Amino acid sequence: MHRIRPDQPHPLHDTATTRRIEHAAAARLPAHTLMQRAGLAVARLARALAPHARTIWIACGPGNNGGDGLEAAMHLHQQGLPVVVTWLGVPESTPVDALCSWQRAQNAGVQFTHEAPSGLGPHDLCIDALLGIGLAPGDTRPAPQGRLSVLLEQLRSSPAPLLAVDLPTGLQGDTGQYAPGFAPRSESGAERHTLALLTLKPGLFTGAGRDAAGTIWLDDLGCDTTGKPQSAWLSGPPALQARAHASHKGSYGDVAVIGGEGLQARGMGMTGAALLAASAALHAGAGRVLVALLGDCTLELDLRQPELMFRHVDVLPLEQLTVVCGCGGGEAVRAVLPRVLAQAPRLVLDADALNAVAADAALQQALAARARQGQATVLTPHPLEAARLLGTDTGAVQAHRLAAAQQLAQRFGGVVVLKGSGSVVAAPGQVPAINPTGNARLATAGTGDVLAGLIGARWAAGMDPLRAATEAVYQHGQAADHWPDGQTLTASALAQAV
Repeated sequence: MHRIRPDQPHPLHDTATTRRIEHAAAARLPAHTLMQRAGLAVARLARALAPHARTIWIACGPGNNGGDGLEAAMHLHQQGLPVVVTWLGVPESTPVDALCSWQRAQNAGVQFTHEAPSGLGPHDLCIDALLGIGLAPGDTRPAPQGRLSVLLEQLRSSPAPLLAVDLPTGLQGDTGQYAPGFAPRSESGAERHTLALLTLKPGLFTGAGRDAAGTIWLDDLGCDTTGKPQSAWLSGPPALQARAHASHKGSYGDVAVIGGEGLQARGMGMTGAALLAASAALHAGAGRVLVALLGDCTLELDLRQPELMFRHVDVLPLEQLTVVCGCGGGEAVRAVLPRVLAQAPRLVLDADALNAVAADAALQQALAARARQGQATVLTPHPLEAARLLGTDTGAVQAHRLAAAQQLAQRFGGVVVLKGSGSVVAAPGQVPAINPTGNARLATAGTGDVLAGLIGARWAAGMDPLRAATEAVYQHGQAADHWPDGQTLTASALAQAV
């Protein structure tokens, strides 16, 4: 068993693959072995998390996830810990392995109760062993009712830390979203932990999964998952690369940022967005950074960043540049997009450029044609921009973030960074990556522009676009994770930090 940290990559497996691994292992092992191993792993982690608990309450469902909890209860009781179990099953309809664990818990003298014990405090522990991956993708069962609903509410509202077995109840392992009716109505803010069994599921790391799962642990139960098809990868940190002494600014490429609609156009100046992207590219080490502001802006020098070189968009040699287009581009970006799409060999499309493409079929065709012409593109939509590009709504995108990112990558033939909690990086024919870094400090204006500039700088320096995007997303989030407590994260400070 080990804690999952963002310091190395990890394979992620969907529910169907996990079940195949489970069934294959169960066929090779003596009956009940996997559940015994799972229960022992839960008990070990419970002891480590709450060694001085006055009460360990385990809420067990009627299936095999509940069986894991019952098995853990037996071990905890035998080790002298104060464990109490609420079980939703009945012996007549319980799966064979879970029934065996219920009998073992009964024989050991585990205390059973029909409701949560009173007086649970922050030094106690609650264990959610209700459903796990038993809530399959597309499961049409009704919203939790009766005792299941009551137990879920009590688990989530308790001041005691909560340990989920395999998956928090109601969270879908493939998508990171709650099944209908399972989203929490209230939560106490207590610590959250999840012990993933056999495999890590993608939904633990994106969408609602990161908040629901909390700190994630993995026990493979002694089963080898090598060679099993992954549905995604959890990204690891970029490899450190020293710059050669015999290099110069030309070794690290030119980034051109096109955006920043002027105030006079519509009364909504957005010059700052382009300057943030340019600042990020500059501080990330691009050899030169050119800035082409759109509309009536006549800025010739940024006194805070005199290294930035201002150009009119018409004089940019686009065919020689890595272009970041769209940051604060407003309506003005529509006029320059046909030329940018046709000429830029390396193109990061962000923000208003994406919205312009979504609203124009000709621009969509031009974007899709780039891959056929040997031109590479990275798209960096947030969920609403992704929904516009796909002709759907934000809810549909968030319902399956991995699938949405892959659909965009396939449709437009480029790398896609679907931003949000657990950003997804996808490319045609590649296993997508989920980013493990970042936090709510990034939920402020301009941080997306910084990411676009950071991708541009890495790409201009010679990385392939998928690697440039994956590593930039990781670095962008890592900067937020390491941000000093008590210091507000602003996009301009973030641009310098990366």
